Amino acid sequence: MVQESQSVHSRFEYRLEDNLVRLQEELAAQTYHPGAYVHFYIHEPKRRLISAAPFRDRVVHHALCNIIEPAFEASFIAHSYANRIGKGTHACLDTCQQWMQQYRYVLQCDLRQFFPSIDHRILQRILDRRIQDGDIRRLIARILASGAGVLTNEYDLVDFPGDGLYAALRPRGLPIGNLTSQFWANCYLNEFDHFVTNGLGCHAYLRYVDDFLLFADDKRTLWQWKAALIERLTELRLALHGGSAQVRPTADGVRFLGFVVYPDHRRLLRRKGIHYRRRFHRLLAEYRGGRIPRTQVDDSLRGWVNHVRYANTWGLRRALVRGVRL
Repeated sequence: MVQESQSVHSRFEYRLEDNLVRLQEELAAQTYHPGAYVHFYIHEPKRRLISAAPFRDRVVHHALCNIIEPAFEASFIAHSYANRIGKGTHACLDTCQQWMQQYRYVLQCDLRQFFPSIDHRILQRILDRRIQDGDIRRLIARILASGAGVLTNEYDLVDFPGDGLYAALRPRGLPIGNLTSQFWANCYLNEFDHFVTNGLGCHAYLRYVDDFLLFADDKRTLWQWKAALIERLTELRLALHGGSAQVRPTADGVRFLGFVVYPDHRRLLRRKGIHYRRRFHRLLAEYRGGRIPRTQVDDSLRGWVNHVRYANTWGLRRALVRGVRL
């Protein structure tokens, strides 16, 4: 049995190595073409279409990001927190709470249909400013083209100033699930970040993907900044989400990244607690039915506790496991 297992493992390694060699040859000969995506929906925190690229394409995405990321990372602002080493959700929440303590008002914004809206021509132009290698530019163009139309049904057309009859045909959309999509989203908004911090002079500004906050001590300044944001975003063919961009006192708290953040404490959004409680009980039922191992339940609970412990959730955590018998 051990020999058979080793034989299967060896054959797998051989096929993997053989596939990677062919992939390298395709990239060198510029004959590489991305494969088809596998699509599925998730419903938490909201309904989204996820597009999973084939394994060989994910290898290319990682290699590409490793090559080009250093050219962009140094230009990103300090308070852009998504998909960056040393940043993340909890660091973003910490900064948010610090500024909640320092400023009286906050302007909260999020972008309407962000990933479906990203315009390929604009993104390629942004990337080309820092990438001079023609082969890498062509590879980026092929990966971009593979995602055109993936999110068509998730996008509601917006008319921007100067649009003609063919604006609807502009290639747009980054498949949610690609490493390249996550990285390029930061590249796409990088100049906008600098506009807010340097052009508007808002030094208390942070962004996590397409959610961002601006802080100030008077409402009038924030409303003026909002008008400037809307105008600037049109250059990127982006729009603020409905009535979400509102100025409110920081003392009232702000719903951000799954929490309600106040100057002196945080609370987990109620729907987040309900969602995980249902998931936890489903895992328990599967474990008791012998369909999953105990470690899968433990890992899920440990990961959730590690996330929500950054808020006032002791009572919630205790109530979740009260009476549980494994």
